[in-house]
Amino acid sequence: MIIASIFSVADDGVATHMLDSGLGAEVSDVRPSVLGDGLLDVTFESTYGDAIKGGRPSGAREIWEHWRRGRPTETGLWAAYPAALRHEWAGAALAHHRPAPDRLSGQTYHLDGRHVTDEDGFYCAIGEAINGPGGYFGWNAGALHDCLLGDWGAAPGFRLVWHDSAVARKHLVPGYDRRDFCPAVTMDHLLAWLAEDGVEVDLR
Repeated sequence: MIIASIFSVADDGVATHMLDSGLGAEVSDVRPSVLGDGLLDVTFESTYGDAIKGGRPSGAREIWEHWRRGRPTETGLWAAYPAALRHEWAGAALAHHRPAPDRLSGQTYHLDGRHVTDEDGFYCAIGEAINGPGGYFGWNAGALHDCLLGDWGAAPGFRLVWHDSAVARKHLVPGYDRRDFCPAVTMDHLLAWLAEDGVEVDLR
């Protein structure tokens, strides 16, 4: 068995590691090589199938193909996707994130809340609020906390203006998360996490 990481290779030749992806293969044939004595031609057969499709939600390939063509230049492209693919989008944003110095503490960022109808939508929206189109700033609670500590674009102690916050207030309510098999993350959870890490949130 050979296991290798999977990379998305952009048109400019830049290879980006695809998160949570692997390719498995087994040797199916070995024969003397036509290239010369002492060499072997080895044939491998995949044991995982499609590296993008396997274990990923339907539609994941479309997202990775989009990113392969280059980082998005406009915000909100994630909004048309359902929650599972919004999570995939945030994962692609993480995989393509390039470290840069934080902007100074005390800055104000504007979150477009029109499409924050689920937890994954929040992560996509705050990623773009902090780091622009296709930006990343967490894709789960732990990752959000890490980003709020700094080194992900915004120094701690910033202000977040959350526009159209009523959308999230309507949708991010108590319940059961059938994907992660745990209680759903509510808007109150998100606000508490932000406050704990020193973010001043202005709900509009």
